Amino acid sequence: MIHVFRAEWRKLRRPTLLLGSLGVVIGVTGLVTSLLFLLIDSRSGNAERGERITREILELSSGVSIGFSNSAGLLGLVALCVFAAQTAQEYTYGTLRNLLVRQPRRIQLLIGKYLSMVTFAVTTVVISALTSITVAFALSGRAKVSTAAWTTPDARSALIHTFVNVLISTIGYGTVGMILGLLLRSPISSISIGIGWLLVVESIIAIAWKPSSKWMPGQLLSVVSSGGTPIGMTDALSYSQALIRVTLYLVGASIIVGWLFKRRDVSN
Repeated sequence: MIHVFRAEWRKLRRPTLLLGSLGVVIGVTGLVTSLLFLLIDSRSGNAERGERITREILELSSGVSIGFSNSAGLLGLVALCVFAAQTAQEYTYGTLRNLLVRQPRRIQLLIGKYLSMVTFAVTTVVISALTSITVAFALSGRAKVSTAAWTTPDARSALIHTFVNVLISTIGYGTVGMILGLLLRSPISSISIGIGWLLVVESIIAIAWKPSSKWMPGQLLSVVSSGGTPIGMTDALSYSQALIRVTLYLVGASIIVGWLFKRRDVSN
């Protein structure tokens, strides 16, 4: 399994993939955080769904991590794409047979691949956090936001909690991508269906039938990443309920897909 991890990590460290992914993470995290401060007095809002995060809220000890938390959805989509592509491309390029020759135990192969991609996800979350904090401090003066509470023990505690929640959510999105990659065996199909469901289908269903948001994986991951009820959602589950439900979904789906992977011929 260690050999599989190292081999997969070498693939993930390719400059085009690593630098491209980190570039997207830095760019969008910086943009999301910048808008919080640059549009702080805008009547149209400075956060998701047209919500306003006021100067008083940003000056709280948790204010330094708000931009980072609001970037969680992007990090999740990046993870979904990477996990799905790295899994499905083994079928597309016909390299799965070679991997199974070196590691015939299929579940160990999957675990090694998964752990390498989780490491990649951790890297993107760390970079996102550093970017958001840097931008927040850089723009606080222009937005006339006091940073006195941002360097307190409470601020560090809030940042750690936010980091853990965003990381759990990001890995959750990535797990969805890997599951789709194993089922569909096509990077394009896995990514398009995954993003289409999470961004479009779930939103339509939630609008048509509001209680459904308490059961759909994307909505549950949003609750987890925000540490509770996300901005603009007034009737969401509690953090613990959302975490339990999405964990059961992902564990159950992973067991089923792992069972199928063990029994399906790699050429099919």
